[in-house]
Amino acid sequence: MKNFNFWNPTRIVFGKDCVPLVGEQVSCFGQKVLVVSGQASARKTGVYDRVLQSLGKAKLNVVEFSGVKSNPILSHLRQGIDLARREAVEVIVAVGGGSVIDEAKAIAAGAVTEVDVWDFFVDKAKINQALPLVTVVTLAATGSEMNWGAVITNEELQQKFNISSPHLYPKVSILDPTVTFTVPRNYSAYSAVDAIAHVIEGYFTGTDPATPLQDRLVEGLVMAIMDATEKIMANPEDYDARATMMWAASLALNGLTTAGIGLYGFPNHMIEHSLSALYDIPHGAGLAIVMPGWMKHTARQNPGKFAQFAERVLAIRKPSPDEAAMAGIDALQHWFEHIGSPTTLAAADIPASDINRIAENATMLAEKWRLKAYTKEIISEILTLCR
Repeated sequence: MKNFNFWNPTRIVFGKDCVPLVGEQVSCFGQKVLVVSGQASARKTGVYDRVLQSLGKAKLNVVEFSGVKSNPILSHLRQGIDLARREAVEVIVAVGGGSVIDEAKAIAAGAVTEVDVWDFFVDKAKINQALPLVTVVTLAATGSEMNWGAVITNEELQQKFNISSPHLYPKVSILDPTVTFTVPRNYSAYSAVDAIAHVIEGYFTGTDPATPLQDRLVEGLVMAIMDATEKIMANPEDYDARATMMWAASLALNGLTTAGIGLYGFPNHMIEHSLSALYDIPHGAGLAIVMPGWMKHTARQNPGKFAQFAERVLAIRKPSPDEAAMAGIDALQHWFEHIGSPTTLAAADIPASDINRIAENATMLAEKWRLKAYTKEIISEILTLCR
């Protein structure tokens, strides 16, 4: 196990009927609040009104900013920053899933600087401060409620880039599993894929081979996510399954599973970000397309860890590591299909003739993330396996 420094300052308030506690939590950080939300779902389910009622009960001054889309875009982010500056807000509340929380984080950073916010995403400027952020999570998937990262798409450049800073950790995140009862079946599937992708990136790319504890954490999380998703598909209002999924999604990307594994990468996310940027596909659906192809490509060189995953998580045993690895990858891909996610470019109506275009776009992020092994040619090979 490698040396590491684990620090996660986000307070989690978890359980039934905890949404009304948001006002009390927010009042610790300021009196003028910018409430950031999506396009409609939080209002339709009543969660948004419950948040406003709680903030009103705490006698907080509320400014509303709605319209964040799935795969949030830079132009809308800039509008939010302008509003936050103009209204001199002191704290931000995000009501939504990962997209809303990500845009809220970027607003929090952009509102307290004169730097153009995109400079943070292309490493021309550093985030030195941010407004405090409180989140009310309505979709269990990205883990943004408990980490220091955010992703935004520059729609003009067709680039989906990320920022990260210790200043972006939410101060408090409200996690009420009952809020996710109304999440549609397809987004429940995409959420499961997203959470699984978060843990397997480090699992398969970590540089320290002696990580038995971290391996078991990842394997246990994947098994729990798969089991919970099956139950959610059978009964969307299964509280225990929704609770398991919600907490597992937070744990999947809060730094816990990667502490001590050494250097690791996010190649699946790097490639998928191009699918999202170019085709506006839901992030989890894009990951379900990329992961099987990436796994097949990578397992050819080093099947051992993939064979371990197949045996421990999917109960697959074969005479050789190569056979076990490929059987496990096929089984995971079939499970993605079983829960209703596309697993090929064709299934998402992305033509194979676009592979060169996607690979060229992805190399920009590969360079930013210093994934030097992922040349345009290698990314094209992986995408060919995703057809």
